[in-house]
Amino acid sequence: MSASLVTAAPADRRAPTDRRAPARPVRLGPVTPGAYHAFLASRSGADGPSFLQLPSWAGVKEGWGHQLVGWGPEGGDLTGVALVLLRTFPGTRKYFAYLPEGPVADWADPGVDDWLDPLLGHLRASGAFAVRIGPGPAHRRWNAATVKAAAGPGRRLADVLADEVDPLGTVVAERLRARGWRRCGGDSEDGADAQPRHVFQVPLAGRSADDLWSGLNQEWRRNVRRARKAGVEVTVGTAADLPEFYRLLGITEERDGFRLGRSLAYYERQYAVLNAEEPGRMRLYLARHGGEVLAAHTMITVGGRVWYQTGASADHRREVRPSNALQWRMLLDAHALGAAVYDLRGVPSTLDPDDRAHGLLRWKLGTGGQVVETLGEWEIPMRGTTNQALYRAFQAYLARR
Repeated sequence: MSASLVTAAPADRRAPTDRRAPARPVRLGPVTPGAYHAFLASRSGADGPSFLQLPSWAGVKEGWGHQLVGWGPEGGDLTGVALVLLRTFPGTRKYFAYLPEGPVADWADPGVDDWLDPLLGHLRASGAFAVRIGPGPAHRRWNAATVKAAAGPGRRLADVLADEVDPLGTVVAERLRARGWRRCGGDSEDGADAQPRHVFQVPLAGRSADDLWSGLNQEWRRNVRRARKAGVEVTVGTAADLPEFYRLLGITEERDGFRLGRSLAYYERQYAVLNAEEPGRMRLYLARHGGEVLAAHTMITVGGRVWYQTGASADHRREVRPSNALQWRMLLDAHALGAAVYDLRGVPSTLDPDDRAHGLLRWKLGTGGQVVETLGEWEIPMRGTTNQALYRAFQAYLARR
């Protein structure tokens, strides 16, 4: 397969149709990390690839095998790639194939079957009994002001008319259903996805630092000023600071009632492999007050996208607002890097102020961005009695978890 590439043109966001041209011969198979990275670099805007589709992410996921796959027309350039994570079903030589927030492809292409069918055929031949994907297009968007105004007892995002509905997302969902794919968790608002179905994003393209400041709500601006006046110092840490980050994460999980289930070794491995792939790809930000680290957040950069991944903070001295200071610095750094979007990752769908989970959404709303509903994750079992049986067993296992 040719590894040569041309810079991708901006995607046409109009809803495509399924009116098909004659099928084009597509060659699909393993690609080198170099060719894979070159393709990712050609798609580096706001709709660029997720960090979960980086080759290095395979090194983060201990216990999973992986493949780097690419495809394109015979004798032509790559038009799509995928990091496929493979998890062995116990006692068999069969695999669950997972493409987190992938594959990286042109979902507006009416000829989606020309590459999706060969991809499934390749994975089936590799021993996959089922495949899960995370298509790239968004579905709906709500501006921060819309969400804030809609908050109330028992309210959820599904009750609120979206400010924007992406026609491409609608069409892709229809295409997948027509081809036998099933949305994980059905159409329930929170789904059963491994990755968040609702995320919060702050657009950066075409905005100045002053625009970002005025985009913060009054409470956020007040808290950033309070942190500055109190002498909170924000710095970029190193791998040596990860144990302190992990200690604060344990405090945060206990306080907020969630459990990520990650070890310190996981974050150390993540930091090492991502930065080995590209220096500065993963950063650890620290907020100190009086010489003590009160908060620590991680940030990941890929092309035109930046993610706030994980945040941790202490229980005391919260009045000096270290987390607000951290996020403002990270937002400015993302802007200085030329990112088109700053993604604060997952938010809950509840708009009920009395729901404990709503606090996270309210905090992120203060940055003035948008709640984005992704298409979520979709699964399909491979043909064959054995594959169908393994898929049912796998679903039962996930339900027990």
